[in-house]
Formats: sequence, C-alpha cells, structure tokens
Amino acid sequence: MLLRVYQTLLYLIQPVIWVRLLLRSRKAPAYRKRWAERYGFCAGKVRPEGIVLHSVSVGETLAAVPLVRALRYRYPSLPITVTTMTPTGSERAKSAFGNDVDHVYLPYDLPGATHRFLDTVRPRMMIIMETELWPGLIHILHQRNIPLVIANARLSERSFRGYKKLGTFMQRLLQSISLIAAQNTGDGERFVALGLKRNHLAVTGSLKFDISVTPELAAKAVTLRSQWAPHRPVWIATSTHDGEESIILDSHRQLLNQFPDLLLILVPRHPERFSDAKALTQKAGFSYITRSSGQVPSATTQVVIGDTMGELMLLYGIADLAFVGGSLTERGGHNPLEPAAHALPVLMGPHTWNFKDICSKLEEAQGLITVTDSKSLAKEVSILLQDDDYRRYYGHHAVEVLRQNQGALQRLLELLEPYLPPRTH
Repeated sequence: MLLRVYQTLLYLIQPVIWVRLLLRSRKAPAYRKRWAERYGFCAGKVRPEGIVLHSVSVGETLAAVPLVRALRYRYPSLPITVTTMTPTGSERAKSAFGNDVDHVYLPYDLPGATHRFLDTVRPRMMIIMETELWPGLIHILHQRNIPLVIANARLSERSFRGYKKLGTFMQRLLQSISLIAAQNTGDGERFVALGLKRNHLAVTGSLKFDISVTPELAAKAVTLRSQWAPHRPVWIATSTHDGEESIILDSHRQLLNQFPDLLLILVPRHPERFSDAKALTQKAGFSYITRSSGQVPSATTQVVIGDTMGELMLLYGIADLAFVGGSLTERGGHNPLEPAAHALPVLMGPHTWNFKDICSKLEEAQGLITVTDSKSLAKEVSILLQDDDYRRYYGHHAVEVLRQNQGALQRLLELLEPYLPPRTH
C-alpha cells in the first residue's frame, strides 16, 4: 500500500521535477539534456546482460572507480553500465571510465520508467553504491529475480531513526535486497535492526580506502608542480560549497602577509559554482587564472581556480597540504582520503558526518586537523607551511590510515562472485 502511495505521489510531482531541472539548468545547462534517459529510454546506449552499477553523484562515482576497474579485469566479456542521477556524476563517470563502460542516467523511480530501463539493459545483477534505497526499483528487481547488492553501504543514526518510522514497509524492502555490504559494524547493525536478514549482511569496510596514486599520476603531478610552482608553497582547498570560498579567500589573504609567494588552488564542488568562485576571487582583488585556460601561473598569480572535471587527484598531487570542503558549512564534508593518498596533511571544518568513521580514524592517528573559521584555518596552514617535519608528520599519518584500512574491494569482489559467471582471470 505504501509503495503505491509513494509511486502515485512521484507521478504527481513530475511537473515540479521538470521545473527544478530547468531552474538548475540556468547555471548547469546539462540539466536540460538527456531527459529521455530519466524515464528509461536508453535503447542503443547500453549493452545488455551485464552489470548495472548505480552511483548517484560524484562521491559515489569516485568510490566506484576501483570496483569497476576490478570487475572489468575479472569479467572482461561482461558489459558494465554505470548510472548516475546528476550531470557532475555523469561527467565524472565518463572521465573515469571512457568507453570501457556504458553510461546513462538511472530513471526516476516510476514503474513504467524502471520496467522500460530493465527491459533494455536486462542486467545479471545490480550494484548500488552507498545507500540509495529506491523502493520501486528494489521491488521490481526482486520481482524479476535480479540480484541487488548495496555496496559500501552506510546508515547514519539519523537516517536509521527516519527509516524506523516506516516499520514493516522498510522491513519488507530490506528483505528484497540480496546483500548489503556495510562499511562498518555499526552501519550493519542498524540495517539488521530495520529488518535486514543477518545472512544478507556483510561488513567489508569502506571502498573509499581502496585508492592509490598510480605512477603515471605521480609523474604528471611532478611535471605540473615544476611548471606551476617549482619554488613556491602551494595549498589546495577542494569540494567547496557556497559560503566556504569567502572563508578560504580570507584565510589566503592573511597567509599572504606571511608567505607572499603562496599559491592557492581553489576547486568548487560543483561546476555550476565555478563562475561564483571566479567572481568572489576577482571581487576580493586576487590575481587569478583558471585551470581550463591552460595558462601557467606567473610569479604574481595568487589563486588558480580548478574549473575542470576529473583532475582533482592530479591537483592534490601538486599541493603541500589540503583543505577539504563541505565541512565549514553544514554539508557533512567530502572525502579526506584523496589528499591522504598523496601523504598530505588534511584540514577540515567541524561538519564531517558524511565521513564520520573515516575522519575519526584520521583524527585519532593525527592525520587530520579540524578548523572552524578563516582565522583558525590560516593559523593551521601557517604552522604546517613553516615546519616541514610537522607537515610530513601529519601527511605520513594520513596515508598510513589509508593503507591500514584497505581491503574492502577484495572482500566485496569475493561476495559478488556467486552472482556472476565464472571468472576468466
């Protein structure tokens, strides 16, 4: 009954969704495109009878990269379709996988759209990254006997309390899922408390730890650093949201009094905010260039705006330390393990609930420094830049946390084997 109510409401609000897409397209024109895919029309864009992997946006897509590459290696004849919901997730999927995988938007959770999508793709199994629980999709996959695995799953206490109110509806939904591979025991136990059968639960750890800096990427970073700032200190502020760029630029102004040749790389989280970051930087009176311009910073360039997609790991590689955004404003923070992979000291604001477990591990190991405003940010950056040993100490501990918690990918691949054809490697 609740499922029908949910689906009816979803049909009724479609005009609202269209208006929202059009409004968002004013800053990000990609929201105006490929609407047919959002209703399951994807014939000719995907190869059938493979794996569908859904990663709603950028963060989930990044976590899925090692998994998709491992699946491609193990099952080279099996098509993989990566689905996302946002243009930024779409761009990240395309830049990460190229033509190795197919990519379309996952349709809205409407019966007609979902059946149309599944009729075209005919997947052997579906993997959903993190915890995107679409009731209609889960119900239809179960009806069709298509295995569904929730990988890298997490369930916060807050989300648990919300789902708990749905009672038996949530219980039936979870019992339609073949396997939930949770990031930690706490997440797993919350799923069980909601009604998941314990034999459908595995605790694998977080896939976000299973990243590394390839020799090719390291070489590119060395070359770019020698071109951009061979004799200058560099700090990077990434995945920033509205309200954070002004704080970071204020910190940079304070730091320039002490380090006149300091270079800031500023990378907003979403492409639609690139122009906002440029306007704020210009208004603040800084000399800046954009990464997309292809220019090399001159001796007087104070800020580089990172306005390209798929280059974040490269840009981390040329910095001396990193601030990770979404954490000074109440967004829950973004992934601190990417700078940690480069052995960089990591700074974040106090709002890190999206990465609570990871941030706790980093903080306990002295690989993460928490700041609260422009003054404390400038102070901590200053200390790190003045003391090479202190900076290396925090960077070393950050990368050690990454290395000590790897292995989730291998555990997940073993759990997926029963649902897939025999390996060819």
